[in-house]
Amino acid sequence: MCGFVGFANCGSDVDQTITIQSMMDMIVHRGPDSGGVYSDGQLSLGFRRLKIIDLSEEASQPMFNEDKSCVLVFNGEIYNYQELREDLLEKGHVFISHTDSEVIIHAYEEYGVDVLQKLRGMFAFAIWDKKNETMFLARDFFGIKPLYYTQNTTDNSFIFGSEIKSFLKHPAFVKELNKNALKPYLTFQYSVLDETFFKGVYKLKPGHYMIYKKGELEIKPYWDANFAEVHGSLEDYVEKINGTVRESVEYHKISDVKVGSYLSGGVDSSYITALLMPNKTFSVGFKDYEGIFNETNLAEDLSELLNIENHKKLVTADECFDLLPTIQYHMDEPQSNLSSLPLYFLAELASKHVTVVLSGEGADEVFGGYDWYDTTPAMKKYERVPFVLRRIVSKVSGKLPRNRISSFLVKGGQRVEERFIGHAKVFDEADALNVLKDGYKNGPSVQSITSKIYDKVHNKDDVTKMQYLDLKLWMPGDILLKADKMSMAHSLEMRVPFLDKKVMSLATQIPTNLRVHPSNTKFALRTAAKEVLPDEWANRPKVGFPVPIRHWLREEKYYTLVKEMFLSDRAKQFFNTDELMNYLDAHYSGKQNHARYIWTVYVFLVWYKKFFEDL
Repeated sequence: MCGFVGFANCGSDVDQTITIQSMMDMIVHRGPDSGGVYSDGQLSLGFRRLKIIDLSEEASQPMFNEDKSCVLVFNGEIYNYQELREDLLEKGHVFISHTDSEVIIHAYEEYGVDVLQKLRGMFAFAIWDKKNETMFLARDFFGIKPLYYTQNTTDNSFIFGSEIKSFLKHPAFVKELNKNALKPYLTFQYSVLDETFFKGVYKLKPGHYMIYKKGELEIKPYWDANFAEVHGSLEDYVEKINGTVRESVEYHKISDVKVGSYLSGGVDSSYITALLMPNKTFSVGFKDYEGIFNETNLAEDLSELLNIENHKKLVTADECFDLLPTIQYHMDEPQSNLSSLPLYFLAELASKHVTVVLSGEGADEVFGGYDWYDTTPAMKKYERVPFVLRRIVSKVSGKLPRNRISSFLVKGGQRVEERFIGHAKVFDEADALNVLKDGYKNGPSVQSITSKIYDKVHNKDDVTKMQYLDLKLWMPGDILLKADKMSMAHSLEMRVPFLDKKVMSLATQIPTNLRVHPSNTKFALRTAAKEVLPDEWANRPKVGFPVPIRHWLREEKYYTLVKEMFLSDRAKQFFNTDELMNYLDAHYSGKQNHARYIWTVYVFLVWYKKFFEDL
C-alpha cells in the first residue's frame, strides 16, 4: 500500500525536482517507509512506499522494466501476482524483485492495456511508456484505490495522484471550489460527481483506464458488473460462496508483514475473521453509549470463541469533534458519513499492532445485504393495489405536509428509479435548495445523476437495480473512499476480500430470491457463513457503525460549537443561516431529529475551512 503523484507537460518556470518532492511530502502518511522520484524533463513521478510484499530495496518504486523504457508507480496489491510472474518468466521477462509491482510493468510490456484483464486485486497505477510517449493510468474494478487527475493548471500541466492534497503543492495548479458539487453532496453525503469539490479535478472511474498523450486524454471502461442469474439451489450456491470467499481470503492474507482484521458484531467481518483466523482483531464503540452504540462486546465474544486476541477502544464525543478537521483533511473532500469517525480511530488502533487488516466492506452491495433492498411488510400489502392508483395517490400525497404517512404513500407510487438514490439520503432535494444561497443551487439534480446508471440495468429487477446503483455510486464514493483515506491516515493497509472479481462474478449469478429472501437479506451469504460461524452471528441484523451524533448535538457544548460555525461569515457564503439555525434549534430542543442535516452542513464547513482557509 502506497501513494503516488505525477505531472507532465510543465512550463519552464516549474522546478520539477522541488515540486515533485513537495507533492510527495503531502502524502507521506501513505508510505512512510521510503520515497522515490523519476524525472526526465517531460514527466515527473513521485512515490511513497509502505512495505508490504518484498521488503527489500529492489521492490522500491518508481520501478522499471529491463531496458528502462517503461516506468511504473503503483498503489495497491495484486493478489494473483505469483501466477502472473510465472507466466511472464516463461515468456522471457527478467525480474529483479519478488514484488507484485514488478509484475504489472512486465505484464504491460507483454499485453498492453489488456493487462487489466489479467489482474486480480486492488490498484491504481501509472505507467510512463517512453518509447510511445504515452502515459497509461488505471483504477481497479470497484474503486478500492483512489486516482485523481486534473488539467486545471496555468500552464496546461497534467497532474495526477492518489490524493488531491498533493496537487496543492504544484505551482501551476488552480485551486478553486466546484460550486456544482455542494447541492448533490447535501443529499448524498459524499462527493458524488466525477468532478470533485475542486474545480477541474476528476476521479478516474472504477473499472476505467486513461491514456494521456501530448496533452490529450482518452478514457475507456474495461470492466463492469454484469448481473445474469444462473439457476441453482441454495446448497449449490452456499458451497460456491464458501469456496470462492475462502480462496479470496487466502489471497488477501499474502503479506510479509503482520495481518489482522476489523471485527464488529455483524456477519461480514465475522465471516472474514473466521476464515482468516488472524492473531488479532480490532473493534471500536462509543464511551457513555455502550448499551446502544457499541458492538465491541460482540466482537470480543467472537474473538474469545475463536481464540483470537481482541483489541478495542471506546471513543468519546470530544475526540470526534476535536479530530474532525484532521479526518476531513485526510478525506480530501467533504464526507459526512458518521462511520468515518469510528473508522479513523479503528485504523489508529489497528496500526499499533499490524500493518495490514482485512475488512468486510462490500458484502452488502455484492450479495444484497441492505434492508432497503427488501420491501417492508406494510409496503408489500400496499403494492397489491394497482400501480396506476398508487401513482395517483403518490402525486396527491406529495403536495401534503411531510410526515410518515404521506411519505409512505409517495414512495408507494414511485418506481425504484425515482425513490432510490443509494444507501444514504440526507437532505431532500427541495430542502437542499431552500438552505443554499443562489450561487450554489445549480448543481445537477439527483435524478440526472442516478438515471445514467439505472439506464444500464433498465431490464433488471428492482433489487438488482438498487445493488448496481450502490456499486457505482455509494460504494466507491463513500464506503471505499473513507476506508482508504482513514486507513492510510495511519499508514495501514486495508484489504476487502468480498471485493474480488471472482467473488463478484459468482455473486452476479445468484438468483434475486437467494440474495433478498423473505427471511433475511444477504440470504445466501448468511447461510454460507454458518459453515464457520454460530447462527446468531450469521443471522444478526446489520448495524454498521452507529454514532450517537443526535445525542451529542443536544448537549450544550456541541450545540454551541456548531452554532458558532453556522453563524460564521464562512457559512453565510453558502447557506441561508437562518434556515440552518432553525434546524439546529429544533434539534437541540428535542422537537425534531435534524442530526444528519446539521452534521452534513457542519462537515462541509469544517472541510472548507481546512482546504480553502488554512492551507
